[in-house]
Amino acid sequence: MLSKSKAALHRLYLRSPLWRMKISTKITCLYAAILLIVLMFTSIIMGLGIYFSFYHEADREINIAMEGVKRGLGSSGSLQEFLEAGSVVPPGIVLRVTDLTGRVVYETDSRYPSLDMVEKYRVKNPPFWADKSMDVVAFDRFTIYHATMDVVDHGQVYQMHFFRTITTENYFLEHLQQLIFIITIIGFIVALLAGYFLSSRILQPIRDLTQTARKIEVERMDRRIEVPPAHDELAELASTFNHMLDRLERGFQQQQRFVSDASHELRTPVTVILGYSDLLSRWGSSDKKILEEGITAIRSEAEDMQDLIEKLLFLARADQKRQILHKDVINLAEVVDDAVRKMQLVTKKHTLTLAENEAGLIFADPATMRQMMRIFLENAVKYTPEGGHIEVASRCVPAEKAMRLTFADNGIGIAEEDQSKIFERFYRADTSRTKQAGSVGGTGLGLSIASWIAEQHDIAIDVESQLGQGTKFILTIPLADEQTIKEHGQQA
Repeated sequence: MLSKSKAALHRLYLRSPLWRMKISTKITCLYAAILLIVLMFTSIIMGLGIYFSFYHEADREINIAMEGVKRGLGSSGSLQEFLEAGSVVPPGIVLRVTDLTGRVVYETDSRYPSLDMVEKYRVKNPPFWADKSMDVVAFDRFTIYHATMDVVDHGQVYQMHFFRTITTENYFLEHLQQLIFIITIIGFIVALLAGYFLSSRILQPIRDLTQTARKIEVERMDRRIEVPPAHDELAELASTFNHMLDRLERGFQQQQRFVSDASHELRTPVTVILGYSDLLSRWGSSDKKILEEGITAIRSEAEDMQDLIEKLLFLARADQKRQILHKDVINLAEVVDDAVRKMQLVTKKHTLTLAENEAGLIFADPATMRQMMRIFLENAVKYTPEGGHIEVASRCVPAEKAMRLTFADNGIGIAEEDQSKIFERFYRADTSRTKQAGSVGGTGLGLSIASWIAEQHDIAIDVESQLGQGTKFILTIPLADEQTIKEHGQQA
């Protein structure tokens, strides 16, 4: 039921012109509405407070006068002696004494209205702040409190009437209320204008942000929001927006470089294939040597293209978070031994040794772990001259609850300024990117894939390398905890 009410209110809001307003206008309207309610509430409370103060002061003085009269009568011999003594009631209180017939036998101020007039103008339903034991008598220009008290003197009953003016001038209070109302309206208008001005100034950074966002184009992403000097939410918003633009610009530049590099990598084999295809169409049928050379070259380039496309697809699935990993508790020693053994079968011009291979249970995807190790091994073979030595070692480090896996070679090494970039896509230290005789081939995607696999397994990769002295990749692989091992039914 409550959700239906919220939905109805939401539909009503969408149909109203309020949702089409600017934020500054909405804030001003909300601020004005709240201020108007507060001012009206304050005015009402202040008006009631004035009336309550007048009435409370009047009934308090009348009660004091009545108590004084009672004490005076108790200490005097008779009512006549008490009245003749003088100073019967305090200033501001009028006393009138009548007998049972209503005849006035004593009064301190004859100018007060008669009892008939008092009865005629008595308010039948006095305000809630008035004392219920007293009568409220409202005349045109003033209002009085009227209280009575019976006394007995020598067997004769007399009635004492106490009068106290509540408001000297009703017109004064009416004019005061009008003045308060006018001041409230003026204050509301001034606050409305000030609120609109302040909200416009406060929200100016948001308008600047909107204008900047409109001016930003894909070709020009160098525009930034000027961060206000005040350290408030808007400054934080501007800084966040600028940070987002920095990341978008870097991502766009990386994408441009990625597309350019992928196009370059694909263009080379396509050019070779087209060249050999043209050569075969002219001379292949008559020259067996040219036919074999062309077929071998085309096949080699096609395999390179296939490898490049598979790597691109892998990275695309990784970027879209569609690359599925099937993690399980596995023995790292078995995976390392398998990867080294297979690489030894295809590596004839290098010495590949497994120095040590300690056992250790890890929680990982076996297929991608083998792929990552193969990438580091192929990279070591690729950048190590013939006759070079490659060493793999796996050690358990109990203090760190991890396995330390290293791939070391004595190849050409990596310059210090290139070591932070080798995991970028299509980045290679040999920037010529040609496949001339003697140069190192490759797509520059292998280490990017290895880095992604390592990130998915919380594996830290450190690089130690010097030009001409070789390279060492150090992988710190977390060991599986006891709970994980227990859940996957493995025994340490």
